[in-house]
Amino acid sequence: MEFYFPTEFSEQLAFGAAAFTALAGFVIMFAPGLAMRAFGLAPRGERREGFGEMRSMGGLYLGLGVAAIMLAQDWTYLALGAAFAMAAFARIISILSDKGSTLLNYLLLVVQAAVAALPLLHVFGFLQG
Repeated sequence: MEFYFPTEFSEQLAFGAAAFTALAGFVIMFAPGLAMRAFGLAPRGERREGFGEMRSMGGLYLGLGVAAIMLAQDWTYLALGAAFAMAAFARIISILSDKGSTLLNYLLLVVQAAVAALPLLHVFGFLQG
């Protein structure tokens, strides 16, 4: 089996978003403490459930990113883009409702919006040249 790398620029951008998602998921899954510090989170006291939640979320990102890379189909890119679009929408709700108006939240909103936009623009044909 050969490794597939897209030749079309718009699909390369979608592929890049999937690769970023998989890489972020790998880091979150195998270095949850580092990820928690980067996001300004920390477990309290003896409770370690936060690590399990971070590893689980990292696994989800890793699985979704790898699936989009391996399958390289519009439906998987659509799933990736839709998932990040909903995550960005949830972050907007948090900024407005949870007094979450912080620089980190705005930065992560931009990242999530970009990771959502790249595969969605490819799937819906906006980057076709």
